[in-house]
Amino acid sequence: MTVRTTDPLAPASLETSAPSTERRPQVSAPRSVREWEEETFLPDTDVHIRVPARPLIPDDPANMERKLSHLFTKASKDFGMLEAGDKVMVCMSGGKDSYALLHLMQRAQKHSPKKFEIVAVHLDQGHPEFPTQKLEDYIKSTGAPYEIVHQHTYNIVLEKLEPGKTTCSLCSRLRRGILYDTAQRLGCNKIALGHHRDDIIATLLLNLFFCGQLKAMPPLLRADDGKNVVIRPMAYIPENFLIRWSEMQNYPVIPCNLCSRQPDLKRTQMQNLMKDLDRVYPGALPSALNAVTDVKPRFLLDRKLFDFTSFQAGPEDRDEDAFG
Repeated sequence: MTVRTTDPLAPASLETSAPSTERRPQVSAPRSVREWEEETFLPDTDVHIRVPARPLIPDDPANMERKLSHLFTKASKDFGMLEAGDKVMVCMSGGKDSYALLHLMQRAQKHSPKKFEIVAVHLDQGHPEFPTQKLEDYIKSTGAPYEIVHQHTYNIVLEKLEPGKTTCSLCSRLRRGILYDTAQRLGCNKIALGHHRDDIIATLLLNLFFCGQLKAMPPLLRADDGKNVVIRPMAYIPENFLIRWSEMQNYPVIPCNLCSRQPDLKRTQMQNLMKDLDRVYPGALPSALNAVTDVKPRFLLDRKLFDFTSFQAGPEDRDEDAFG
């Protein structure tokens, strides 16, 4: 019997025949991901495979900035996020991710041959004791054009929230509508959000386990209104990089009062699950991100994506089957 496994990063599959111990030559992964490779064995087998490894966190701030910028630029290029003439609204929440987003957007603005404008925007939702001035002072210190939008949705969320429901869904819908309108008013054709790799994976797990859908966060999304384009340039950046970068930069991180009141959010549970996976299987999270870039409709169950009744089978169909 021949056991076939697919390397999630390399362009070709690796075959290992049992019980022979002879190892076939391995095909190197693309250079951009080679540093994320490690060798391992499938559990309880002698099948040798390559998997993405947990990225090492740089200790030096200059190295960290280069790594963040590399991942930011790669995602931007892969999905065509930034083009000459764009005016991008950079959403600033006061969390660590939004600070990093503004820094990387300004860095890209300085070094990219494609000239674009940015404007930092914070939506003041009326959270009690939220230190808006602290955030505004920081944005001023960066030299970025900015605007503080005052729309107190905090009380609306608490008043309209049904018993037992989380605040996030309603809060997000209200915030999104206000930000879309603000982008149009400011003449921005794109809205940059600070979601990172782990946010995308957590969303994938939430949809998989609780919504019955194979869906994550798209790095580039054209809104239903046809006017706004949402981009997530930090889609490739692991959260632990951003945590360390925030510590290095001593950002004035401001937590969300609404979110912190809900310790049992399913998203928090998924984040804890991801931490457990990362601890036991160091390559699990990089592999999960790669999985949503390499979809095989033939091996799913969505009849809208693949016609199971009239396809012509080939050798690759058999080779990639789990029981081939």
